[in-house]
Amino acid sequence: MRILYQDDYFFAIDKPAGYFVHPPELSPYPVPKEKICLYHLRDLMKRDVFPVHRLDAPTSGVLLWATSREATRELSRLFMERQLQKTYHAVVRGHVQEEGSIDIPLEVLGEDGLLESLTVYKRLSAIELPFPVGKKYPTARYSLVDVKPVTGRWHQIRRHFDRVAHPLLGDIEHGDSHHNRFFRDHLEIKGLCLKALSVEFKHPWSGEDLKISAPPCEKWEKIYSLFGQN
Repeated sequence: MRILYQDDYFFAIDKPAGYFVHPPELSPYPVPKEKICLYHLRDLMKRDVFPVHRLDAPTSGVLLWATSREATRELSRLFMERQLQKTYHAVVRGHVQEEGSIDIPLEVLGEDGLLESLTVYKRLSAIELPFPVGKKYPTARYSLVDVKPVTGRWHQIRRHFDRVAHPLLGDIEHGDSHHNRFFRDHLEIKGLCLKALSVEFKHPWSGEDLKISAPPCEKWEKIYSLFGQN
């Protein structure tokens, strides 16, 4: 687990894809301890640590952890009051608008009815490849998007883009299996194309403006190259 930032109150890691934040409650199969961030970080820090927010197992990128329950409450308050901005990069099927927002309410486990959900995005690049993926169209279109979720619902980015017919590439739960296979087998880009790129907020104790960013990785360098974003 690569540490991106650390002080007396909290730290941030670059979470690898395929790792759970903590033991999943609803998993239909047992998850080995070596695939759970919480256990790795307890061993690394030699103390209890507390996740401040969550990332889906297939999502990589910046993940915040607190070193005490008090710090957890204070950082959680920033999330609740929307004083912390999260930025993601994602690859979606099709050509999305240059910028826009998705405000479709979403169902949340344990809650009655639908909850307000808002995702704001900006298209960074769009490509069209000469391959008849899915055999419906003679070409395949994709967009690289910069995404800022205003609310933080379960699978919000993934569900929102699926609801507007632009599912994320590599999403086996909400995505398009034909395009997922094309990315995996033909382009050799495996897994969910969603990266938690950065978090920005005012440090609750020092007052410092803080931005923590995930470093480059082989998979995303390949994606950026595909979209001409080197």
